[in-house]
Amino acid sequence: MTVETSSGVLPERAWRPLAEAHGARVSAWTQPYLDRRSRGVAHPVDDFLWTYYSYRPKALLTWHPGWGIALADDVDEVAAVRGYVVAGDRAFIDPDLPLRRADQVHQIRDLLVATDGRPPALACFGLHEWAMVYRQRPDQVRHNRVPLRLGNAGSDEVVESHRIMCSHYDAYRFFTPEAVDLNTKRPTFDTRARNEQPGCLHAGMDVYKWAYKLAPFTSAELIADCFALAREIRELDMRASPYDLREWGYSPVAIETAAGKAEYVAAQRVFATRAGELRRRLIDVADAVLAG
Repeated sequence: MTVETSSGVLPERAWRPLAEAHGARVSAWTQPYLDRRSRGVAHPVDDFLWTYYSYRPKALLTWHPGWGIALADDVDEVAAVRGYVVAGDRAFIDPDLPLRRADQVHQIRDLLVATDGRPPALACFGLHEWAMVYRQRPDQVRHNRVPLRLGNAGSDEVVESHRIMCSHYDAYRFFTPEAVDLNTKRPTFDTRARNEQPGCLHAGMDVYKWAYKLAPFTSAELIADCFALAREIRELDMRASPYDLREWGYSPVAIETAAGKAEYVAAQRVFATRAGELRRRLIDVADAVLAG
């Protein structure tokens, strides 16, 4: 039984090993980023999850059991987690919190259910990243310290020779002005529940966002599971992008070729399945919270 779906009281002898294991797992992700940041060193792949998403390393490191679990004994650490309260020697989520956040939980649940209910579309080939550099001068490119694998003209040709059908608003809004009208869809913030689909890499990464948005109802374990998947998806996202990341140890997924397309779709299909499993775990959390 996972922490986020169980119920009851955990004594310290039971929850302390969980907290320590979580800290060791997450430190392997947070420490390299914090070390780089202290030296002013950027990473074109790994930094995204820290700069685009709003969950801070300290928050990801902090263990908490999620909805339905109270902790006993020395609970000072968990008592400091936003949304938790203490009564005697026990810490647990504020019983009034579900009511105060019911609208947000409903909105997140509805988006997750809508996304999960659609068949995955697996032929976008990651062209959103190419559309973000389309007809840009070298100094305008988002990752302008990273060379384009095919150069500016070659990258533009890839965009112009493909059908772009990005369904994800938070990717589409970064398209260059010249690329906006090339997209077959017009996703907006308000139409996310009608547009998002489980094959989209960004929708898969965003499972992490919805996990931490649901905190503290979501267990730290589940948030970390979602982060772990988002890291893997981000790597594919950038390997299939127009950027040449071989200096950082990433081989390209050349989506302009038949072999590259096949490689991309195969990985995309696996990620869609894994993201779906996590999405349904989050739906279960939301349902439990809304049920009271």
